[in-house]
Amino acid sequence: MFEEYDIIVVGAGHAGSEAAAAAAKLGSKVLLITMNMSNIAQMSCNPAIGGIAKGQIIREIDAMGGYSGIVTDHTTIQFRMLNKSKGPAMWSPRAQNDRMLFSIKWREILENTANLDFWQDMVVAVLTDGDRVTGIKTGMGLEIKAKAVILANGTFLNGIIHIGKKQFGGGRIGEKASKGLTESLNAIGFESARMKTGTPVRVDGRTIDFSKLEEQKGDENPQKFSFTDTPILKKQRSCYIAYTNKKVHDALRVGFADSPMFSGRIEGIGPRYCPSVEDKINRFANKSSHQLFAEPEGWNTTEYYLSGFSSSLPDYVQFNALRKIPGFENAKIFRPGYAIEYDYFPPIQLNYTLETKLIQNLYFAGQINGTTGYEEAAAQGIIAGINAHLKINEKPEFILTRSDAYIGVLIDDLITKGVDEPYRMFTSRAEYRVLLRQDNADIRLTALSHKIGLASDERLDLVNHKIKLIEQIKSFVKKESVSPEEINTYLEKINSKTLTQKVKIESLILRPEVTLNDLINRITSLNNFVHSLDKNHLPEIIEETEILLKYDNYIKKEKEVTQKMSKLDQIKLSDNFDYRSLKALSWEASEKLSKIKPRTIGQASRISGVSPADISILIVYLGR
Repeated sequence: MFEEYDIIVVGAGHAGSEAAAAAAKLGSKVLLITMNMSNIAQMSCNPAIGGIAKGQIIREIDAMGGYSGIVTDHTTIQFRMLNKSKGPAMWSPRAQNDRMLFSIKWREILENTANLDFWQDMVVAVLTDGDRVTGIKTGMGLEIKAKAVILANGTFLNGIIHIGKKQFGGGRIGEKASKGLTESLNAIGFESARMKTGTPVRVDGRTIDFSKLEEQKGDENPQKFSFTDTPILKKQRSCYIAYTNKKVHDALRVGFADSPMFSGRIEGIGPRYCPSVEDKINRFANKSSHQLFAEPEGWNTTEYYLSGFSSSLPDYVQFNALRKIPGFENAKIFRPGYAIEYDYFPPIQLNYTLETKLIQNLYFAGQINGTTGYEEAAAQGIIAGINAHLKINEKPEFILTRSDAYIGVLIDDLITKGVDEPYRMFTSRAEYRVLLRQDNADIRLTALSHKIGLASDERLDLVNHKIKLIEQIKSFVKKESVSPEEINTYLEKINSKTLTQKVKIESLILRPEVTLNDLINRITSLNNFVHSLDKNHLPEIIEETEILLKYDNYIKKEKEVTQKMSKLDQIKLSDNFDYRSLKALSWEASEKLSKIKPRTIGQASRISGVSPADISILIVYLGR
């Protein structure tokens, strides 16, 4: 019935979709298996893409030729650039999306991808021959052969849904859990554990009194995620801010005795940075109010997602508490919030390619690795898809470092440090965030991806054209001068020191209060020059030029640091290195190094419990 595939991808969420698309685009014959063809790339929780550091990841995926950014742009209902009051290293794009359209668009893209087949079924086991994967077995009893397998199972592995004392199997509400695969992997020798995540009530917007809420509109001039020519947002839907109060908290506390989280029925570890509302009022008992966001689920639906009100309390408790929030006194709900517990596999069992150390050609991507978030999942998916294709074609592996991309930070953190709670990306996790901005993801990554055949020639041409225009504008402002007569009125208006003589335009751009756009509008020569350039993507090019000029010294310093650190990552360590034989190493370092088996001295230095003294011992031993 089935031919032997190059790659089988198990799970069609955000990780599986990006993995299947990348591998197929590169030329592998791919089979994507999912338990429900109607829920491809489902937004299981918040109908939004991006946010702090997460927006950078989506830009990086797009720069490499992935589809998450393109799908987002086609389905956006609101766009905001977060952290604009801070420096550009912190700017993070975020989009509110139409949940149903998002899934439909992803399915459309996948169905129009050559080399990609589909099958609706449950995978219950991986098939192996010695230390190599050979395929999968399905719930229907089918054995399908493949040269490589990517597992992207999300929250479905032995998933249990909790609503108060009610428990039932499921990977998402209304969808059954995946059984058998964890046990199959455990039998091979993989370690597994349990994690927990949750989601809030969905509210009928017809029953919300929006006059009591704060309206939050999108940006006046919304941007996009993709560096390609995707649609620009013409209209937007507003979100709304609400607040809990003491009455809400008291109503929630009524259900604490029946809470699966407090009673111990939930064993898995939940996300620290996205806790349930009952966890928040328990941990922060001194706070009388918590902020909530009512976010529309799409263009043509009345359903609202109440962000910040995630809960596993009994449904009647959730309902009663909800109605004590100003604006929600008469609210009706479509479904209650719930917690979900699921199996994951600690990611220290993986290499940088996301291939497992135990079984060759077997890859894990997404929540199976202990992460949370569509963006983190999609990033792992594209890396797994790329590397599975490269491995079976005997080509060099594709690895992004911590100074290349947030994706590099994500994977290095996972395989080096492991997880003790669902891993979520933040800008604070990236030590080179001045280099890893959302605006330059294409400049950083498109050429790397083009080299392996994923990013198209057209994408590379766009990037090269962008670089050319940026250099032209930089050259012009470094060379051309502006007179006091032409610019002093503007400088007075913004309370900036006026000129007494001509200066180079660049010197004005270096002033924090001055923007390049303002100078373009006020300096005739600059205006004429900029508007003589290609208008395509001109606003983004102007923005990036300004960043490069203003932050030139910071960028240079960070590049110097990365060069120094890269030297440690160039010192290789063998997989079979006997750390326990080095008696000078601390016991903790010896145990951690033996378990994780770092590939380089640089990776070893980032392992928790490995001290600088331990690193020095390794370097001396290696004769460096």
